[in-house]
Amino acid sequence: MINFNGSLVNDSIELFNANNRAFKYGDALFETIKVENFKVHFLEDHYFRLMASMRMLRMEIPMIFTLEYFENEIINTVKSNNLENARVRLTVFRNNGGFYAPVSNETSYLIEASDLNYGLKDIYILDVFKDYYVYSGLLSTIKTTNKITNVLASIYAEENNIDNCILLNEKKYVVEAINGNIFIIKDNIIKTPPITEGCIKGVMRKKIIEMLSKSDNYSIEEIAISPFELQKADEVFITNSIIGIQPVTKYKKSIFKTSIGRELSLKIKDLV
Repeated sequence: MINFNGSLVNDSIELFNANNRAFKYGDALFETIKVENFKVHFLEDHYFRLMASMRMLRMEIPMIFTLEYFENEIINTVKSNNLENARVRLTVFRNNGGFYAPVSNETSYLIEASDLNYGLKDIYILDVFKDYYVYSGLLSTIKTTNKITNVLASIYAEENNIDNCILLNEKKYVVEAINGNIFIIKDNIIKTPPITEGCIKGVMRKKIIEMLSKSDNYSIEEIAISPFELQKADEVFITNSIIGIQPVTKYKKSIFKTSIGRELSLKIKDLV
């Protein structure tokens, strides 16, 4: 079952036609959300990021789209699929009409829930994707459905039997991984690219920065990172809302430790 504008319908029903703006222009946003035991992880962070992104894209926000409404519709969708733990995707898109210029800024939404099937890998290999770049502008920091660079990097990763790729911006600095933000550790300093490099404003990224800002053991820096700097790191890890923290074990010829990443992963669970 899927949730289309508050109505639960069978996922085999055709909902869209060729005029759908998400299909024609990528005129859409999405959130990927983790639900465990019918609890939405980091609900407020996902909600406020979505609202801020909709305002950036000049989408009208429905009056009913409160945080409580958002939570109830997610849980209803999860329950309708006989799930208790789920990976949820909420997509918001501008309604049909117009060419590049829409006839209206009114929106619709779709909520999908699937089985929460994931696990951290003990061996995790990373490489850099150089064919195309992510532009370091503000639009790159929000989760639109314009993800062709991520698609091509994923194909590259599969073809080369690696787990993930680093995406670079036009300045050839590290932006993020295909499916999450990236952090590197050297001694007790943990670095991650700043938003100005074009990385997604990840919910898990935000939580880790908040946690490390209060830490006595580590310091956090949001700073531009060269791909060469990764080879000198002690540890590297990738974050997103589903996996939490995935330690990287290898990048090119560098082999990384994973102890700090795993330690932080346990601490993140306490924040839920």
